[in-house]
Amino acid sequence: MRWRGGRRSSNIEDRRGQRTGGNGRNRGIPIRLPRGRGGKLGIVGILAIVGISLFLGIDPTVLLQGGHQQGGMQSAPQSDMPRTGANNELTEFVSVVLADTEDTWRVLFANADQTYQEPTLVLFSNSVQSACGFAQSAMGPFYCPGDQKVYLDLSFFTELQNRFDAPGDFAQAYVIAHEVGHHIQTLLGISQKVHEQRGRLSEAEGNKLSVRLELQADCLAGVWAFHADRTRQILEEGDIDEALNAATAIGDDRLQKRATGMVVPDSFTHGSSAQRVRWFKTGFKDGNVNGCDTFSVKDL
Repeated sequence: MRWRGGRRSSNIEDRRGQRTGGNGRNRGIPIRLPRGRGGKLGIVGILAIVGISLFLGIDPTVLLQGGHQQGGMQSAPQSDMPRTGANNELTEFVSVVLADTEDTWRVLFANADQTYQEPTLVLFSNSVQSACGFAQSAMGPFYCPGDQKVYLDLSFFTELQNRFDAPGDFAQAYVIAHEVGHHIQTLLGISQKVHEQRGRLSEAEGNKLSVRLELQADCLAGVWAFHADRTRQILEEGDIDEALNAATAIGDDRLQKRATGMVVPDSFTHGSSAQRVRWFKTGFKDGNVNGCDTFSVKDL
């Protein structure tokens, strides 16, 4: 990816090394573990948790026992985590990618006679407090609609490369663009509608809605890539393959198969590898936001 020399975003909030308490109030959409009758985890819920745990590199028994984080936990002091030259370069890379998403979505929103409200990207280490509650690095990157911020521990990119064989700077850019896609969904009111509908549906049907939401974020990441390359020629040979490889690596079916040897589609929350690849390609094909309507198509 041709990113060096690009504009850096001013919307980076660096909280690395800060002490983090776990008793904050939640103002976002809570993450609920899938449960069966009587509040007990069924096989679908267990497979979903084990798959997520494998992807995030955490012990699945922690989630199976309730997934609660103790209050008052602290991240390691900054002195314990020296910022190497490579880490500083990665920080710059993230800032440039975020700036590029800002430039792209600002124009696309203006073309629709709307004003784009830029998100903030929070860099943290080990743990962080967001408007959606307390989180640890093991949860992976996430977007919180309560404060309209993307949260990222840079160590995730090492996991992406080494644990899931998805290396490359554009694989990392895809992750950021996907989370920004969730910000777009929040600005357009899509996330709120999905959350409201899920409350009236069964677990399996609610999961299907979540899949459509996640696949739409993948498509919006593709839209960004299309316009960023057309305007600023950011792509190098192999970049799109890196993004597609990352999308494949984190498909629900791939994670479940690796974790348990079984695949249960009813437990999917992000979509299969093939679906995630398809919808990124859909957005990248012509950069048409309207083509990212994952909620009206029958076959994902």
